[in-house]
Amino acid sequence: MGLGRFRAAIVDLDGTMVDTLGDFEVALNRTLADLGLPAVTRALVERTVGKGSEHLIRSVLAQQLAPLPPAAGRSVEALFEPAWQRYQHHYRAVNGAHAAVYPGVHDGLQALRAAGWSLACLTNKPLAFARDLLAAKDLAGHFSAVFGGDSFARKKPDPLPLLKTCEALGCAPQHALMVGDSSNDAEAGHAAGCGVVLVTYGYNHGEPIRATPALAWVDALSEIPAALAAR
Repeated sequence: MGLGRFRAAIVDLDGTMVDTLGDFEVALNRTLADLGLPAVTRALVERTVGKGSEHLIRSVLAQQLAPLPPAAGRSVEALFEPAWQRYQHHYRAVNGAHAAVYPGVHDGLQALRAAGWSLACLTNKPLAFARDLLAAKDLAGHFSAVFGGDSFARKKPDPLPLLKTCEALGCAPQHALMVGDSSNDAEAGHAAGCGVVLVTYGYNHGEPIRATPALAWVDALSEIPAALAAR
């Protein structure tokens, strides 16, 4: 099995192409301050990101409310909507400001394009934020399609977003590679019938990524062609 099997790559964004923990941390802590809640740690953010903004906010609210005494109107459900609104405001203001592209990303994407592959970005981040971040980090030009967590009826790890992305690329799932940083990406890729390659950095919910089944694990996106050719 080598490069010849694949014609397209579907690439995750947060933790795969761009280290966005700083953006998440700042936006979440500004949101929590607005609500009179204690700040979140970067370690908690790293364990929680990857399943969409709604999941992130609910998880952070639950964590920060847990040690506080019960109070009227201070529950996850009561605070979710105001937290959601404030988070959207704050994230829009900081999107990309505290983030950095991982080494090897530009070279890796360029190598796949040079090999004739079609590329799509598929993230659970809201689409508008994803597009703005890709543009800010000079990554947008690599992709013929970009889809976010609000682009389809379901998010990764459900396979639906990958299947829809394959349709947009005009590529059968077995000829597409899901490139991500977490078991979330791998589960979606396997369920859709795509190949899966995982990066060894990123945010895998605090678990070692090499324990997650994949065709290959790479330390940079620029290693993908060699990793596939070696199989």
